[in-house]
Amino acid sequence: MVKKEITSTDELKKELEESKAKLALLNKKSSHPVKTKQKKKQAKKKTEVKKLETKKTEANKLKTRKTEAKKKAEAKKKAEAKKKEAKKKAEAKKKEEAKKKAEAKKKAEAKKKEAKKKAEAKKKEEAKKKVEAKKKAEAKKKEEAKKKEEAKKKEEEAKKKEEEAKKTYEEELEEQLTEEEITGFQIDKTDMDRLSNKVCEIVAGYETEGMFQSELWKKLKLSSRDGSRLALKLERMGMISREKILENGRWTYKLIIKRTPVSTSSLEGAPCLICPVEAQCSIEGEISPKTCQYIEDWVHIESKHSN
Repeated sequence: MVKKEITSTDELKKELEESKAKLALLNKKSSHPVKTKQKKKQAKKKTEVKKLETKKTEANKLKTRKTEAKKKAEAKKKAEAKKKEAKKKAEAKKKEEAKKKAEAKKKAEAKKKEAKKKAEAKKKEEAKKKVEAKKKAEAKKKEEAKKKEEAKKKEEEAKKKEEEAKKTYEEELEEQLTEEEITGFQIDKTDMDRLSNKVCEIVAGYETEGMFQSELWKKLKLSSRDGSRLALKLERMGMISREKILENGRWTYKLIIKRTPVSTSSLEGAPCLICPVEAQCSIEGEISPKTCQYIEDWVHIESKHSN
């Protein structure tokens, strides 16, 4: 007899039912008087019972295996669920920590920005204070400089007034001399016309700026007294003007040309002095200075020499 392999509980139950039915059938037939048959039946019955027990044992084992498998599956499921939960908690914790770190970082950055802002504000305030202090110092410096300048100006003005109050040597000399002594001034063994012309020529070289009389006297090697008297004479003659100027804390005079005298040397070459027809020359005549070639040539030569 081939033994079937039981794979499920339903098959096992079916097999047991079939075995019970066979056993009941055998019990009905056991009423026969033949002992041999009875023995066979009993043996068969025992075999069937044994089979049934074996099947029952296998079914219990299968049930136990299924129960254990189910338990393992449930345990595995629980373990996985627990693992998932742990993972979920770990991720949530990680997220929370990351969130906390981000918030802490954000707070630190905000704090840093605030500190930077405060530092910049402080720096600006300090710079502002420095600028204000500098402005005040400059204003104070300017005020002090202004005061010093005003004081200096007042001092100079006072000094100027004081100096103006003092009489110069020329003024004192002018008071001492009469008009005749001034206009008739002569230096021994000196050609006064020539000297006057020379003074005017030198002064004319400085044009409207004029020159200090002390410089002129040095050039002409004249004493201060003679030079001052000569300047007074030329002023009276209308040749020069004298301008009173404070120079290096002392009053002096600048000589400025008013009228340049005619040089006698320029007349020496005039053609009229030796002209053979001078007696016949007249403005409206045939021989006239207006049309004279000699005069034209002489003027041309003189202008070249003067340049």
